[in-house]
Amino acid sequence: MNILLTSVGRRTYLVNYFKDALKPHNGQVFAANSIETYALKQADGFTITPPIYSEGYIDYLINYCLKHDIQTIISLFDIDLPILSKHKYEFEKNGIRVVVSDESVIEICNDKWKTYQFLISHNIATPKTYLSLKDAHDDIENLSFPLIVKPRWGMGSIGIYKADDMDELNIFYKKVMNEIKLSYLKYESESDIEQSVLIQQCISGAEYGIEVVNDLDKNYVTALCKKKLAMRSGETDQAITLDEPKLRDIGQDLANKLRHIAVLDTDCLEQDGQFYVLEMNARFGGQYPFSHLAGADIPKQIVEWLLGMKTDMSNVIISDNVLCGKEINPVVVNK
Repeated sequence: MNILLTSVGRRTYLVNYFKDALKPHNGQVFAANSIETYALKQADGFTITPPIYSEGYIDYLINYCLKHDIQTIISLFDIDLPILSKHKYEFEKNGIRVVVSDESVIEICNDKWKTYQFLISHNIATPKTYLSLKDAHDDIENLSFPLIVKPRWGMGSIGIYKADDMDELNIFYKKVMNEIKLSYLKYESESDIEQSVLIQQCISGAEYGIEVVNDLDKNYVTALCKKKLAMRSGETDQAITLDEPKLRDIGQDLANKLRHIAVLDTDCLEQDGQFYVLEMNARFGGQYPFSHLAGADIPKQIVEWLLGMKTDMSNVIISDNVLCGKEINPVVVNK
């Protein structure tokens, strides 16, 4: 079995994890990205794709998979997910399985306003959120500064600001709107550009992560928990694994109500003993390497599921109190 990882970016570690997972099955890992990166060169084969939003993107991927006998596609990027999910059946007609959640799940995760609505509708604690500057002004007596201003559709730390008073709130709201219009965030935001900025209650406590793992039939398997100790550009830079029953319960609740496929990368904040779910990403996230280093092997488990094998719990457990960090190493992408 051969697998194509799309939008690999700099995720060299995931290319290597999947290569290791496929070795016993004589499979290969191919990688795709719209620009050349080092991670591409670590795969068994790679391609530079058209932009994700271009008309030819899906046909390009299908033809590449057929040419290289690729049976499975896994994406590593939020922007890629709704496109692949929407066209999932076109791939299936060509004998290619896309490991991606349903369109409704992707929409909930990528649209942070729908994330908020989903969480409050299921009584899962999350920071109070407003869809417009007017909504926040109208409820000002129930608000306390600082407040977080961020894109409704976004990722990493792009366009996120902390407003300490009303003047800053007004300024940052306009600034985030402008940043959205001038960046690739405009593509997802164009469906409702005038409501593309969120205002959110600021939770001042520690940051935590949960990787909620479902099988390919959307059944809950486990929740891997960690405390984040350092962040860089919105991605986890250092973390320690832990056994936290409250976080595991949140993970299982999300799995059963959202019904995602494979990994749900979840960000949480803690304040006064209460955990708040901040964001959900229906893909491998930046915290996964810490779970892998602590004993999990989700790529191996996904490969085994694709081959019709049952869940092997040794693939989905981690040791507690494992402290991990990321290094930055310079590499030659191309001479």
